[in-house]
Amino acid sequence: MLRILIAEDEDIIRKGLVYTVDWLSMDCVVVAEASNGKEGLEKILEYRPDVVIADICMPYLDGIEMIRQASESVKFVSLILTSYAEFDYACRAIDARVREYLLKPVDEEKLARIMEKISAELAAARQAEHSREQAEPEDGILNLEYYMTLDRSEKGYVSQALSRIRTGYSGKLSIESISEELGVSASYLSRKFKEVTGQTFLDFLNRYRVQQAILLLGTGKYRINEISDATGFSDYKHFCSVFKKYTLKSPTKFIKGI
Repeated sequence: MLRILIAEDEDIIRKGLVYTVDWLSMDCVVVAEASNGKEGLEKILEYRPDVVIADICMPYLDGIEMIRQASESVKFVSLILTSYAEFDYACRAIDARVREYLLKPVDEEKLARIMEKISAELAAARQAEHSREQAEPEDGILNLEYYMTLDRSEKGYVSQALSRIRTGYSGKLSIESISEELGVSASYLSRKFKEVTGQTFLDFLNRYRVQQAILLLGTGKYRINEISDATGFSDYKHFCSVFKKYTLKSPTKFIKGI
């Protein structure tokens, strides 16, 4: 069930949205309401809703600024509610990553369609997060086999891409080369790969390479530049940069445990 927060300074409109919209039929519940932007910001931080519906013009803090500030601490989908249709408002809403720009009075059928789409997207995101938790136990090792079980497509393109990562990570590897080998477009494979793993192909590949680099570092048998080459990084500086991105330490500090 989606948790909704409504921020609107006009009481009659806010109360109308809270009490006359059939939220239950949309599998939603209004967890909080606010009569101005400052109150809305405080309640977003307190209630951490899934969806925020906000008027643009509100006292103390306008809706878009409220959304922008709240987004720094809370992850939610935002919908702008306004009686204005000026382009500059729409541009500001886009900059704030607002999902929809709704004009008053709200079309309840359109609202229901939006909520259904948001609900499906959030469910998929939560499933992806659960999958990552299952595929990455506390030791941080990527479990490729688990990800492969999530690819239930007939052709198994994502499983095949994962297999290429496991066997070819030490060489030149790209989504384009794999998609060409599999006979599908790179954009299609990229989209499917992220749907299954929750990560881009390059991010997954780099994380797997760093994982292998850590294993090699642990043996104490190789120099860092040798490990860079062995894990598919042709440039030593790039290897160090990517390694630090995922471990928060340089390879040298990682070895020393500092």
